[in-house]
Amino acid sequence: MLSQETSNLLHLNLIQGIGPKTVQFLIKILGSAEKVLNASSQELQKIEGLSPKARECLIQKQLGCSLERELELIHEFGCQIVTLYDEAYPSLLKEIDTPPLLLYVRGKLKIEDALSVAIVGSRQAKDYGRRVSYQLSYQLAKRGLTVISGFALGIDTCAHRGALEADGRTIAVMGNGLSLIYPAGNSDLVEKIVESGALISEFPMGMKPRSENFPRRNRIISGLTLGTVVVEASNRSGALITARLASEQGREVFAVPGEIFSELSTGTHKLIDNGAKLISTVDDLLEALPQHVLSQISAATSTPVPDRETERPQTTSVKKGELEQTSGTTSTTDKDTVPVVPPPNLTTDEKTVFNAIEMPSSHIDTIVRTTQLPISQVSSLLLMLELKGAIHQLPGKQFTKTSR
Repeated sequence: MLSQETSNLLHLNLIQGIGPKTVQFLIKILGSAEKVLNASSQELQKIEGLSPKARECLIQKQLGCSLERELELIHEFGCQIVTLYDEAYPSLLKEIDTPPLLLYVRGKLKIEDALSVAIVGSRQAKDYGRRVSYQLSYQLAKRGLTVISGFALGIDTCAHRGALEADGRTIAVMGNGLSLIYPAGNSDLVEKIVESGALISEFPMGMKPRSENFPRRNRIISGLTLGTVVVEASNRSGALITARLASEQGREVFAVPGEIFSELSTGTHKLIDNGAKLISTVDDLLEALPQHVLSQISAATSTPVPDRETERPQTTSVKKGELEQTSGTTSTTDKDTVPVVPPPNLTTDEKTVFNAIEMPSSHIDTIVRTTQLPISQVSSLLLMLELKGAIHQLPGKQFTKTSR
């Protein structure tokens, strides 16, 4: 059950034309959200610094949707409301300029989420960027850090998946209301994130994903974290906005170097030129964090994760034994090898593709013919299988199962 003051803050958040900075300014002057809502035109007229437009919006109280409907949606989707004035409000986020007035939360925010890092980048990420994002996220989660991103396709999605696969926590900051899932292609992630972290938004429940929402969302992504990692971003990428906001908020900014001929490397390389810390391993990132943070991470970590996976993310390492097993000359004993059992964490489609890979290896065209799936879908599934450690890619678009 929401308190009356929280309901009043929700009401203020629904008034069109009024931003969180104005509401916080008025609450500081008048003393409460209730007094702001009930302020007369004459009272508002006396407040210096309140624009005529904002004053008119408060008088008219034109809502995006009714408070009753908003409360229904909050209940329907099992959301919590955490306001700027609650103890549960994230401490790091409270420090930024113009923190959100309130957060809609599906899942749960925890105190340990203060040990968090954002991973952001291009929606049109290449295999290189997706692999780096997934592996960095996986390793950070294994070290007890919460991974925060924006739920977009590409880098964001791989960051969330990496943390989930590591049984860690991840928080998705949405650019829309929590009654909607955007992009729809990530609908399978929703419940997993709710169980292992949270979906959060400052926007009313029914707010659609408008372009102007995402810069506002980006300040929350950076504001929740100790630092922001940018993986694959062009000069026009929204990820650079997040990096700039992180810098303005006094947080660390990291960038992963990319392929020199790729447009998606121009933004990250520009960040490095401007002083962002270049990282090629998770330890590069951790070493830049304050000592007291490292002490907390060390105390919370029980399972060390090797760093070699991100040292050369653009190449695929193959162990000597696996290389011998997958060479062009196959012995009789190779054909009689016991089938490799698929990992338990695969989706139905991933298992289909995994089972279509014959020993010692199969070409992608063969996998497409066997599964009868579109090549674009097979490519995506092969990438996820590789990220999960179930397969290796060999030269010439050949794929082999990982021995377990």
